[in-house]
Amino acid sequence: MNGDTPDHDQKSPLLPLHDQPISPKSLLSLQNFYILLGPLLAGLICLTVKLDAPSSRNMLAVLAWMFAWWMTEAVPMPITSMSPLFLFPVFGILTADEVAHAYMDDVIALMLGSFILALAVEHYNIHRRMALTITVLFSGEPLNPQILLLGICGTTAFISMWMHNTAVALMMMPVATGILQRFPTGPRSDVVTTKFCKAVVLGVIYSATIGGISTLTGTGVNLILVGMWKSYFPEADPITFSTYILFGFPLALFIFFAMWIILCLWFVPKGSGPTLSTYLDKSHLKRELDMLGPMAFAEKMILTIFSILIFLWMTRSITDDIPGWGALFNGRAGDGTVSVMMATLLFIIPNKKQPGEKLMDWNKCKKLPWGIVLLLGAGLALAEGVQTSGLTNVLSKALDFLEQVPYLAMAPAVCLICATLTEFITSNNATTTLVLPLLIEIAKTMHVHPLLLMLPGSIGAQLAFLLPTGTPSNVIGFTTGHIDLKDMLKTGIPLKFAGIVVLSVVMPTLGAFVFGTDSKHWSIGKSST
Repeated sequence: MNGDTPDHDQKSPLLPLHDQPISPKSLLSLQNFYILLGPLLAGLICLTVKLDAPSSRNMLAVLAWMFAWWMTEAVPMPITSMSPLFLFPVFGILTADEVAHAYMDDVIALMLGSFILALAVEHYNIHRRMALTITVLFSGEPLNPQILLLGICGTTAFISMWMHNTAVALMMMPVATGILQRFPTGPRSDVVTTKFCKAVVLGVIYSATIGGISTLTGTGVNLILVGMWKSYFPEADPITFSTYILFGFPLALFIFFAMWIILCLWFVPKGSGPTLSTYLDKSHLKRELDMLGPMAFAEKMILTIFSILIFLWMTRSITDDIPGWGALFNGRAGDGTVSVMMATLLFIIPNKKQPGEKLMDWNKCKKLPWGIVLLLGAGLALAEGVQTSGLTNVLSKALDFLEQVPYLAMAPAVCLICATLTEFITSNNATTTLVLPLLIEIAKTMHVHPLLLMLPGSIGAQLAFLLPTGTPSNVIGFTTGHIDLKDMLKTGIPLKFAGIVVLSVVMPTLGAFVFGTDSKHWSIGKSST
């Protein structure tokens, strides 16, 4: 054969085509029903619901359409997140330019810059060096399993303060399982080692979630909260990185230690140290750390840039007496400004590995989570649409009965509802986007500061500890084979309860101090409406 192909073969398609008739049965699939559910609900609302303003009714129809698609995942979530770009102009809520503006906000800039820096940390394996270093510090001689577990979980939570939860779980799980590979498996395994393996895997996935509560950049939920706060209450003091961490870090710290205590009680009893010491010693961890070699120039530069960024976030706005560097720009610069600026340096500074090669290039950024970026943009667009259409006034009137409900009962209930929803919706970002607009209207009806409900709602949406499908981090832990559903329920139920209790106590106390949410200083609801 000479490799020549007949003429008719050159014109034939690369893949065979089969004309398959579409059967009525395939059209009646559950997936197609979910796709139709959105526009059907929207049409039903437009035909049957009577409101004072047509724009309010149309906005309610759009909300029903989008929420139906989000809840059922009829189409990919990023596509649903882009639907306001055509639904708002078609339904007469906002112009194309106005709705597109919501998809590029300072909060989204903050997210993009943070994600690029996180990818740089991952690319140069800095997370592994940090994990091994801290684990060596906590392993002890002789081995103390409770302290070692604290070190692994603490490392995960610390990294998760600055990176996305799923990325942290993906990074730390190989480190954790690498430690657990030293233990016997199968018939040779004993109860002590099996339980410790469960504790480590559960600790990593839960710590990744808890660490994300600490800072604005820890998870997309916090950014959605800040974006909606800015959109609904533009005249109010913004929630800055430095302001939020004063509240989020102590809250996360309480929940973290509750998690550690629960894991130690269930899986790491006293007296397990001698058994585990047989398989795990400090010298082996040190050898792994030595194999990484000295820190290269690129790693040092990325850590330096990250440190400078954190410092700039913390000092942009400090107090009324000490305004911070943001005052030099008369409020024009935001947290997203410095986030993108520092990320840009990664594409300018050489890595000193190959001539002309920089710390980062755009090919390394292909893993940017655009779905989360679009979801945040959708949340900001919905917030703008609800206000512009007048739907906020309609919701306020419908929720008048809540004026008599005491806040001490409402906040835990809000947290519990959101913490339950997030187990089934699969995305805590979607849960937050769904419930925050409603919580804002409930807060206005109750005449309380909106953050008294917004914060319990957004943080409750992050307490997904029960089901493997609750968050991608849970899925990562579940696929290791070390844990099962019973282990997650056994640990997750008391941990979720502890998180709700801690939040219910911290919100009206520390929250009032940090955000000024006491009723004496609150006039936001009146000024914004």
